[in-house]
Amino acid sequence: IAKAIYNQFFHDFEGKSFLANVRETSKEPRGHVQLQEQLLFDILKTSEIKISSVDRGITMIQERLRSRRVLVILDDVDHLEQLKIIARSHDWFGPGSRIIITTRDEQLLKVLEVDGVYAAKEMSENESLELLSWHAFRNSYPTKDFMELSRSVVAYSGGLPLALEVLGSFLFSRSMQDWEDALEKLKRIPNDEIQTKLRISFDALSDSTQKDIFLDISCFFIGMHKDYATQILNACGLFANIGISVLIQRCLLSVSVRNKLIMHDLL
Repeated sequence: IAKAIYNQFFHDFEGKSFLANVRETSKEPRGHVQLQEQLLFDILKTSEIKISSVDRGITMIQERLRSRRVLVILDDVDHLEQLKIIARSHDWFGPGSRIIITTRDEQLLKVLEVDGVYAAKEMSENESLELLSWHAFRNSYPTKDFMELSRSVVAYSGGLPLALEVLGSFLFSRSMQDWEDALEKLKRIPNDEIQTKLRISFDALSDSTQKDIFLDISCFFIGMHKDYATQILNACGLFANIGISVLIQRCLLSVSVRNKLIMHDLL
């Protein structure tokens, strides 16, 4: 979604930068400085950007971008520090600038007091079919022979764009037999790439208690009333009120209008 917004509106701004995979880049040596350099390079269009330290990078961003109307996308942010060294304040950029942050942790956005939050929704069946088709067939619609198989993949993916992209790319240019075999395998063995990416949010949980709550809910409490599950988990000493709140903020859990606990099938 963020990439689509970027592609649609970047020409309305004086400068633009799409910083992809902020979480992974931050783990690299000089990762924060690398992000600062990329931001300045993208907007100023000069390779003469050399930053000696994070503090120096903050100063350069403030000095060189405060009068420019820019569009900046920060993709996959998972720590507050990443935002503080790139876009701590509106004042760092010119009037009319837009900073868009994608994250698995809603609490980060609350701490920053952002202007608005959009929670991505699962895709409809038709939207899912189109996304799968672009990756599997390089077209907006499956061929007639593959229609039923495509609908089966869509049903398995549960409207999750990540799963549709991974599976569509894997099935590209493969035979009907390969599709059938892949679907049968998925019923028993989850796709490694999808599971690895989905596990990021679980691994980012700050303590073992939160992970225990996630596992207990996924095994025993899906579809049950939130208050009932909270009561049982609290009786086990798991501090369920804050734990469930964290899981919801990390998009690992949701609550229906009837206060029932819901979790995506692929989790």
